[in-house]
Amino acid sequence: MPGEIFQYGLLIALAIALLFAAFTDIRRRQIDNWLNAAIILVAPLWWWASGMALWPDVAIQLGVALAAFAVLAGLFAIGAMGGGDVKLLTALAFWIEPTWFLQLLIVMALVGGVLTVVMGVWHVMRRQREKLAIPYGVAISAGGLWVIGNHYLPAAQMAATVG
Repeated sequence: MPGEIFQYGLLIALAIALLFAAFTDIRRRQIDNWLNAAIILVAPLWWWASGMALWPDVAIQLGVALAAFAVLAGLFAIGAMGGGDVKLLTALAFWIEPTWFLQLLIVMALVGGVLTVVMGVWHVMRRQREKLAIPYGVAISAGGLWVIGNHYLPAAQMAATVG
């Protein structure tokens, strides 16, 4: 039981970090490096609390994070993604199980698409001339929160064992 409390404490901390990332991205169109670093630096505590073995579990997490960073850095290089978004998604790859990370990406893409359409319409309605800047940290955070809520919380775990 104390181990579960620690795990839930870490998940709550991650959820708060995601909400903070979304808020700062809305407000300043920036996700702070210290926040991304904190998410990454706390990940080993999550691995330990979750009982992950160094091989293959932690190695797989590191591999997914490295692959995510490589792909996302390429998207950053061509101007398709912001640097803070790349770092936030990479940080989440340290936490989220690989199959669930793919689900995070799908939810992120769906929320990001809706966000882009809504902000684009708003931009046109207000006849703004400057380049449209989408706070994609909102979509990333939504995907992360969705995965936490659907895979890591007690109700989700009970549904997985029953179903």
